Amino acid sequence: MKRTKIKDILKNEESGYQVNVKGWVRSFRNNQFIAINDGSCMGNIQAVISLETDPEIVKNITTGASLSIDGTVIPSLGKGQKVEIKVDSITILGLCNTEEFPLQLKNKPSLEYLREIAHLRFRTNTFGAVFRVRHTLAYAIHKFYNDRGFVYMHTPIVTASDAEGAGEMFCVTTLPINNPPRNEDGEINYKEDFFGRCTNLTVSGQLEAELGAMAFSEVYTFGPTFRAENSNTARHLAEFWMIEPEVAFNDIVDNMDLAEDFIKYVIAYALEHNREDIEFLATRLVDEEKQKPMNERSEMGLVEKLEFVLNNSFERITYTEAIEVLLNSTHYKKKKFQYDVKWGIDMQSEHERYLVEKHYKKPVIVTGYPKDIKAFYMRQNDDGKTVAAMDILVPGIGELVGGSQREERLDKLTQRMNEMHIPTDEMYWYLDTRKFGTVPHAGFGLGFERLVLFVTGMTNIRDVIPFPRTPKNAEF
Repeated sequence: MKRTKIKDILKNEESGYQVNVKGWVRSFRNNQFIAINDGSCMGNIQAVISLETDPEIVKNITTGASLSIDGTVIPSLGKGQKVEIKVDSITILGLCNTEEFPLQLKNKPSLEYLREIAHLRFRTNTFGAVFRVRHTLAYAIHKFYNDRGFVYMHTPIVTASDAEGAGEMFCVTTLPINNPPRNEDGEINYKEDFFGRCTNLTVSGQLEAELGAMAFSEVYTFGPTFRAENSNTARHLAEFWMIEPEVAFNDIVDNMDLAEDFIKYVIAYALEHNREDIEFLATRLVDEEKQKPMNERSEMGLVEKLEFVLNNSFERITYTEAIEVLLNSTHYKKKKFQYDVKWGIDMQSEHERYLVEKHYKKPVIVTGYPKDIKAFYMRQNDDGKTVAAMDILVPGIGELVGGSQREERLDKLTQRMNEMHIPTDEMYWYLDTRKFGTVPHAGFGLGFERLVLFVTGMTNIRDVIPFPRTPKNAEF
């Protein structure tokens, strides 16, 4: 008999038909009632075996064991489910040693503990919900851009350029680490390396996406990016995924409109298709919030927060206005900010979250940042001090999106690259787009894991990616 997913049985709610289900035991009560889950949804289905079932089979029905069950779907007499399965036959597919099974040993394992057994944490309700939501968000991203005529580009993972100019990149090499070939001046001779030059794992697909936008008008990338930043925080990963649209003929206002529409679309899609998962995570978050001091608790529940984002326009302010708000705040006057506030700073997460959570109480788009704290490719404003950049700030996270109108003027771009000591000869391919039919264009980057954090209400970014890569950690 062909396998039926538990999700479809529970959704159907009809009875009187034969099914085969396969999954893992969540619990086994009174040698008769099996709660089995196959990962297709949050819910388990109860399978009821006869008291006359072979004792050899019964003793192997333990938490974590995998089963194949043939039976009949019948109305349930118990609370919490409308249907259950009356078992006709049962096969043990895989035994589970309950004396060693980590999820059997701990009744309610902490998130910290589950990170240590990330290869098994998918089997918990929390991580089942998180990664089903992650899947839905990924699908919604592709659907959003596909339905709007964007071309999906696969930009290179191995690159010779540093898109952000930060220098925090992972080197890719086949040279012997202990004794690499060197030039006469003692520098490593990368001409003998695999690619014949120094190469790294990419921090962004943006620059290559711009090349595509100059032909297709609207493109997007969605792929892994890497940053060798030694930050062991709840908001940083060394390997993460980025969504980066680039649109020819768009200015900074068009860019803000696209980003706001995009964020609202994927949140609405997740609420529609993963409501059960999100409501479970909302309940989990309430329990977590109870452990915090009253003044640190969120004012909104998870579902309420997501629906609030959908139902309100994002506040749009300039960087200068943001700094004025911070300087005039009682938070600043009472010296509650850890980091100083003045025009020209790169705002910290505490500043961003104050703007969103305390002052405006809604997502905020900040534009017109000082050019000295932004990347070389951002379009310079007429004031000579700021660039046409934008960041979208959301509750609980701070910056979710960073983007800009790109500098399309060859002379301005070349001048800025020279000021920032970015070699124009190596970036000839990027400058060529400004020589041959340049147009105004804009784009942004959204860190996928931060989006998943926001939608699931999780508080540590390591809990929304299957296998986190962080300083001193590359398990599994």
